[in-house]
Amino acid sequence: MPTDLIPLEYLHTGQWADVADVAGEPGWITRLAEMGVRIGSRLRVLQGGSPCLLQIGDCRLSLRGDFTAQILVRPVIAE
Repeated sequence: MPTDLIPLEYLHTGQWADVADVAGEPGWITRLAEMGVRIGSRLRVLQGGSPCLLQIGDCRLSLRGDFTAQILVRPVIAE
């Protein structure tokens, strides 16, 4: 079955996506949820790479290392 989910690390600068899944330690998942990264939230990549800079609502979040591979997203297709 084809899937349109990709790891966050594969998004390009300026691209929007909806969070579909967050993997990892329960404490990590809870901390991300507290910062707005949870299933169903929409984010935009402000700067790709490591660190990755994200916009979530009116906030910005920087993630380093392999953390961006643990967040699966569904890219938003511009209409």
